[in-house]
Amino acid sequence: MAADRINSPPRVWQRMLSGRRLNLLDPSPLDIEITDIAQGLARVARWNGQTQGTHAFSVAQHCVLVEHIAKLLVPELEARWCLAILLHDAPEYVIGDMISPFKNVMGGNYKVVETALHHAIHRAFGLPHSLPNKIDRLAKRADIISAYFEATLLAGFDENEAKQLFGAPKELSAIQQEEMKGLFISQSTVDAQRAFLNRFHALAACSTSDKITNEI
Repeated sequence: MAADRINSPPRVWQRMLSGRRLNLLDPSPLDIEITDIAQGLARVARWNGQTQGTHAFSVAQHCVLVEHIAKLLVPELEARWCLAILLHDAPEYVIGDMISPFKNVMGGNYKVVETALHHAIHRAFGLPHSLPNKIDRLAKRADIISAYFEATLLAGFDENEAKQLFGAPKELSAIQQEEMKGLFISQSTVDAQRAFLNRFHALAACSTSDKITNEI
């Protein structure tokens, strides 16, 4: 029996709390559950946990704020694109939040696995394989703006250093920037998970409604 285990191929699937077994090398949209995503993202810390506050600042909270910023930048943004932006870091529920410097050092097949997961997640929730360029650019800009606020409000960066790394959030008005500061307070895993799920279900409902309306 021990020899069989030694000679058998390495396990490449993860069992989720939903009971799904997600193959990391060939992920199926049938094995993607939003409850698993919310569970994982609420427990993955941004900035490797190097943030102020009683709780870690989670990827789930980050995703909700990035979608919020995208709506500030483009108020008329369709619900399906808001949903896509909310899920922009969804693969991290499996692979974790690897900070950019470590990604640069590691290289290898990380991006291949991340991309396969992203495509499976998009298929699971009725989103296109790849986003339109303007939506992709919006998601990246909102992500960078969130990183600026996270850096200055939670991760110990001074404003000059953050501006050099991420650029100033000049697209937001002074009032909007001031309001944003009150949102970057780390939440408990329970609150972050609930907020992510609530936003997902609200956007999914609106996205379905928009699709039905467009088809009529």
